[in-house]
Parts: sequence; structure tokens; C-alpha cells
Amino acid sequence: MNTENNIKTLIIKKPLKLDCGKVIKDFPIAYETYGSLNSKKDNAILVFHALTGDQFVTGINPITKKDGWWSYAVGPDKAIDTNKYFVICSNVLGGCMGSYGPSHKDPDNQNIFGTNFPVITINDMVNAQYNLLDHFGIDKLFSIAGGSMGGMQVLQFISNFPEKSKTVIPIATTSSHSAQNIAFNELGRQAITADSDWNDGNYNKKNLNPGKGLAVARMAAHITYLSKKGLQEKFGRKLQEREDLKFGFDADFQIESYLRYQGSVFVDRFDANSYLYITRAMDYFDLAKQFKGNLSEAFINTKAKFFIISFTSDWLYPTQENKDIVIALNSIGADVGFVEIKSDKGHDSFLLDVPDFLNALKNFLDKSYIENKS
Repeated sequence: MNTENNIKTLIIKKPLKLDCGKVIKDFPIAYETYGSLNSKKDNAILVFHALTGDQFVTGINPITKKDGWWSYAVGPDKAIDTNKYFVICSNVLGGCMGSYGPSHKDPDNQNIFGTNFPVITINDMVNAQYNLLDHFGIDKLFSIAGGSMGGMQVLQFISNFPEKSKTVIPIATTSSHSAQNIAFNELGRQAITADSDWNDGNYNKKNLNPGKGLAVARMAAHITYLSKKGLQEKFGRKLQEREDLKFGFDADFQIESYLRYQGSVFVDRFDANSYLYITRAMDYFDLAKQFKGNLSEAFINTKAKFFIISFTSDWLYPTQENKDIVIALNSIGADVGFVEIKSDKGHDSFLLDVPDFLNALKNFLDKSYIENKS
């Protein structure tokens, strides 16, 4: 294990064949842990992060100095109680917080990869993270959990390794990306590649940063994480610190100022090429296609207990797409629970202080924990 700049990394020695056909080896996976692994090593929860997340789930992120992305859910006495559970989370393959990605150097020529990095999939991300179980000597996880792209990884993980987790919690997710979601991701990618500072993906060589394009990509994506009702209640048509319109193209409305802020702070912590690679992996995700169109087959070999959670105002991964996973599990007689949480906070509900969601998550885990002990 290496620890550099507060980032723990595990060097994966053995070769990993990627879905694109290329093979990588001796590559880093950055990770963080919370809580303690018990003597039986049966209290571990592997958490998977979403598109713009990282391994710093809770507490203060040592790089950004901001709260971890799931601070509402993970920590002592919280829904995922670190007094009970040993939580592991890694930065995904293709990421920019220490794991192997386009900002790393190509070992063959010592140049920064840029867009010469191999295209990766959700399956590749999961297969890379599996090495963490071997590293910690964990034979079987107590649970795997994640929302959005994290939920995709949850589904892929239990499909690839059906005996490796007792419980499975996909949240606000889908088994395949819809045309609408691919379209939004393409909009973001085009914004990045249209920025002249992108330089065909080689911006690092010239100390450039396609920040304008990345900010626009973030702004477009951020709209999809919210709901129309939530935006209207929070911002409406309120003006930004003025009494009347300016009749120009500055941010007249509070929502414009909010989106510009979201874009600007994102540029400080995320790599533009990583954004291209990770959104591509999401677009390629189609679990049913891996099983000749039969989603049920993806789960046929697992006896794990599933708990699927969706939100009423999530139009990015709507409840029906979550229910489709439930239907596939029901058709093979799997142990599956489902809840739709009422929330006006949109797709981002799983990241926010939504008590009904946090209580449902806590109750499922606590009940499963007691059953596991008995």
C-alpha cells in the first residue's frame, strides 16, 4: 500500500483484461476505509461512488477540504454505522483521485495518457475493485451499496461475484443507460472537446485546462440531478442580488448564478478526460445485453438479499427503471425488497438529508445485521 498526499493506493500487480481488449497491470486503485474490520471479517460494506464522487465517502475530504459525498448516510450512528461496519470505497478506474486513469503516465513512454488511456466500462471498474477484498482478506462482504453509477457497479458486482455479498443495495439506478441519459452525457462530452484548451485530450502536456467546457458539462449534468419542483421552490424566477433585469448576459437569475458556481467549483476538483471516460462507461452499461437480453440471468446465481431504492422526483433514473430490476429479481424468486421514497430533491436525493431514505437504509442494514448474527 502506498500513501501519498493523504491518498491510499493499492497497486494491482496481476493483469486485468479490459472489455476493450487491452490488458493493464501494476496499476493503482485509490481507496479509503471507515470503521474497523471485525475478527470474523464479516462486517465489511463496499460502497461504490457515482460519476463525480471519489473514495472519500464521509468526514472531511483531505483533498477538497469539504464534506465527503455521503456524509449524511455514513458515519458513527448513521444509516451505514461505522461503529458496526467496516466501509470500503475506492476511486473508480478512469477516475482522477488516485486510481489509474487518463491523467496517469503511460508506462511504455512516460507520457501522460490523455485520450490514449484505454476506454473502460462499469465491468472493468468492478473487476479492478474486487482486488480490495483480497487485500483485506475478506471472503464475503456484508453488503454492497451505491447510488446512480454506484448502483450500476453494485448490480455488476453481484452479477460477476454472486457469492461475495450477503446484501445488495442499488439506489436510484438503472440496468442500462437510456437514450436520454446517453444524450445528456454526449452534451457534456461535446462541451469539453469543443473547448480549445482541451487540445485533443493533451492539455496536461501544455499546462492547459479545458475548464470552460468542463464547467458547462457539469452545469448541464447538474440540472438532471434536480427536479423541476425543487428548482422552482428553491429559485423560482428570483433575481440575483438586484431589483430588476440588467438586459444583458450576466447572471440575472439566482438559478443561473447557482449553476455557474457549481461549474466553477467542479473544475477545481475534477479532470476533464476522466469525465469523458466515466460518462462513456455509464453509456456502455447494459447488464441485460451481457446475458442475451435477459436481465434475470444476471442474478440467477446469487442468494443475496436485495433492497432497491428509488425516489419519486428522480427523472434521470426514474422509479420504473428501478422497478424493472425488481421485476427481473422477482422472476427468479430472489429475496428482494423495494421502496420508493417521496422526495422533491430529484436524483440527488440519495446524497442529501432525506430522512425517509436514510431511515429505510438504516432499518434494512440493521435488520440484516441482526439476522446475520443470529
